[in-house]
Amino acid sequence: MADLLNLNRLVYFTTVMETGSFTSAADRLGVAKAVVSHQIGKLEEELGATLMRRTTRRVAPTEEGRLFYDRAMIILREAEAAYGEISRAAVEPAGMLRLTAPLDYGTKVVARVIAAYLRTYPHMRVEVIFDDAVSNLVDEQIDLGIRVGWLADSSNQARRLGTIRQIVVASPAFAANLPQGVSPRQARSLAWVGNAQLRCVGQWLFSRDGDKVLTELNPVITCDKSPAAHACVLAGIGLGVFPDYSVSDDIAEGRLVPVFADWALPTGGIHAVFPPARFRPAKVRAFVDLLAAAERKRSRGSAVA
Repeated sequence: MADLLNLNRLVYFTTVMETGSFTSAADRLGVAKAVVSHQIGKLEEELGATLMRRTTRRVAPTEEGRLFYDRAMIILREAEAAYGEISRAAVEPAGMLRLTAPLDYGTKVVARVIAAYLRTYPHMRVEVIFDDAVSNLVDEQIDLGIRVGWLADSSNQARRLGTIRQIVVASPAFAANLPQGVSPRQARSLAWVGNAQLRCVGQWLFSRDGDKVLTELNPVITCDKSPAAHACVLAGIGLGVFPDYSVSDDIAEGRLVPVFADWALPTGGIHAVFPPARFRPAKVRAFVDLLAAAERKRSRGSAVA
């Protein structure tokens, strides 16, 4: 049992799986290739199963090896998380933080938080994925996912950090040509820029003083990324729906103007999402705390505005 719980052997095995060779794994771990080969051999002997097949150039996992790799990664992630939780009072965050966030929120909010994080914890390194596509945290070995809007059901754990308001905006030139007194009831007759990354592309629920209007929109163009939709609205193609953080600077500087300003759209949330684990590593907790502080500051600024 003691040998089966040898975490070092799990590290050797998962590193070989990730790098595809004993030589590359030895380089990453800073040990001799013979040490890696010996540890993998001992692990296979203890399990009574062949985990990988060796060739002169690469190693390829067996079916048992792929299954064991998935379980081994969960064990190692839990071990790291437990160590981080227990040692939080004594150990400064160090190592690599892998995180993902939507493209527009990442560039406008998360990037500044990363800068503060690295200033505060100079021994940390960050690997970031800014993409509107939702990553699988477990499969892609991501420590932290930032989700904007509405959470889908999953086995991941989450912490709400803030709230977003959805705002209808247009370029000043486009807004100047809108009919006098236009409201969401006329939305279908107007030109819209659709964003395929939003929860709703062609239909939105507007509300005002208890009055509700569910309206179909009329996208004359649909974009697959939020920055592309933003650029099309700036160019005057049509109306667009964006979260407040995405267009606050444009509104303040006159590049965009709010439309239907006295009507409200459903609000969403800013969430930190974690892979299933009993504990959170110190490096993750520290980043989430900084992002939560940034959201509180942003919320106060929005309230004043």
